[in-house]
Amino acid sequence: MKVLFVCAGNAFRSPLAEALLKKLREDIEVDSAGIHPASRIAGATKKFLDRESALKNVKPRPEGIDSKNLEDYDLIIVMESWQRQAIIRLNPKVRDRIKVWDIPDPYYLPPEEANRVFETIKVKVEELAKQI
Repeated sequence: MKVLFVCAGNAFRSPLAEALLKKLREDIEVDSAGIHPASRIAGATKKFLDRESALKNVKPRPEGIDSKNLEDYDLIIVMESWQRQAIIRLNPKVRDRIKVWDIPDPYYLPPEEANRVFETIKVKVEELAKQI
């Protein structure tokens, strides 16, 4: 089983989800990418992962969706529906492998609201870990 998490910049949501799922399910391959990759993983993401004892699972830097072979993944989870459309434009064959979580980008949110986004991702990742 191979899972890919996708968000806008691969700085907040998708690397967080990747690191958490890697912690919970060492038996599956997990990766993440951004439609428009940022220059670094967000400090808030690293701080949350540190509290969750998952910081060791975070990737060193954001990666772009164009660096991934989308057909290699059994499940592609995007944080917003526009990201689903972007992936379908890149590779229509993976349309049926994409799931949308509808999780807002915490980039412009105050810290307490961003933390709520991270908690939502944590719950969804825990549910996913049990399902797959």
